[in-house]
Amino acid sequence: MTASRTTGRQGPVLAQPYVARLLAGTLLGRLPTGMVPVSTLLLVGAQGGSLATAGMLCAAYGLPSALGQPLLGRLVDRHGQTLVTTTAVLVTTLALLTLPHLNSADTPALFAAMVVLAGLSTPPLEANLRALWPSVLPDAARQRAALALDTGSQGLIFITGPPLVAALTALTGPALTMTITALLGLTGATVVLTAAPSRAWQPHTINNRSGFLGPLHHRGLVALFIALAGTGIALGAHTVWAVALAHRTGTPLLSGLIPAALSVGSLIGGALYGRRTWPGSLTTHLATAALAFTLGWSALITGPGPAVAVGLSVLPGLFLTALVTSSFLTVDALAPAGTTTEAYAWLIASIGIGQATGTALAGPLATHPHLASAFPCAGALFTVLVLTVARRPIYVPGAPVRRGRHRRTPAHAAPRRHTPQPV
Repeated sequence: MTASRTTGRQGPVLAQPYVARLLAGTLLGRLPTGMVPVSTLLLVGAQGGSLATAGMLCAAYGLPSALGQPLLGRLVDRHGQTLVTTTAVLVTTLALLTLPHLNSADTPALFAAMVVLAGLSTPPLEANLRALWPSVLPDAARQRAALALDTGSQGLIFITGPPLVAALTALTGPALTMTITALLGLTGATVVLTAAPSRAWQPHTINNRSGFLGPLHHRGLVALFIALAGTGIALGAHTVWAVALAHRTGTPLLSGLIPAALSVGSLIGGALYGRRTWPGSLTTHLATAALAFTLGWSALITGPGPAVAVGLSVLPGLFLTALVTSSFLTVDALAPAGTTTEAYAWLIASIGIGQATGTALAGPLATHPHLASAFPCAGALFTVLVLTVARRPIYVPGAPVRRGRHRRTPAHAAPRRHTPQPV
């Protein structure tokens, strides 16, 4: 089978109804993910708090944010997107709006509680978006192209968020910046939640026999999530390596340019990957992307200088979108019926937890340049090894036809349910 373009007579994916709105709204709604940690650092510093305290508060936001996604995803699978996501975005917005009115030194417990609440209630917009593509784009090739596009564009959150915080803080101060951050997230979520596809999306109606574990009942999915923690470790370690290189070379801009280069590579890779349908099984795509991702990191082991480091950081990014997109499609194929949103959320959480772990583990290695530059490659290699060992339970033979709202099922399964069209 030869590669073929996924765009046809109906025009590019972004020109299809609701695609641009859902993608833009999700990116705007998730912008606090890249802004809140920096805003917290600056707000706590302005209140006289220490950098160590601010760092702990950032972790108190990031880890609950990752862990809360599967729980919210399960609630979405049972009660729909509108109720659950609206409640979550209101809670997280109120928590963030409260922070500028608290002092982290005078009321540390209350301040920390609001940070944890904001993280835990982070709306599952990313998982929701992946669940919406089947109703927005019934054609499987276009779904895949949209998935690659939205996966690749996630890097914009971290390219745009921190500089935006810096600019807003310089103009308005850290307190108002946190308020603006909260309102941006609320606006983005509103754009998505008021769109017809989100309002029309309904939970799966069949009995869920997966039990308390939900998608974790499938050992192939558990192996996939463990593998992707290695991908997160690579990403987190790369950020620490960039900061260490910036300090070592006296080039502060590197701490932002190097992660941005990775995100640029992801954007380019997403555009290239999503435009074509590639031969081979989905599992082959997943394994190949993981291996290429690892090889991309291997170029950094040589300890390149500042300019070369920026250029080489593009390489692993080129394959990151293919790896994550193949992972989402694997989740879609393997997740038990009625658990797909939660399974998407577990995938997102596994990468997020891996990032936090990579950041923590890479810190002590920052003073050892060669070890620090090799650590991202080690995390990516962990992904390859787990995928290799668990190939059988993860295996998906091809690109099955999607049935129903949530998942792909074999052709011999129950007849296709009617999916309400957006109005």
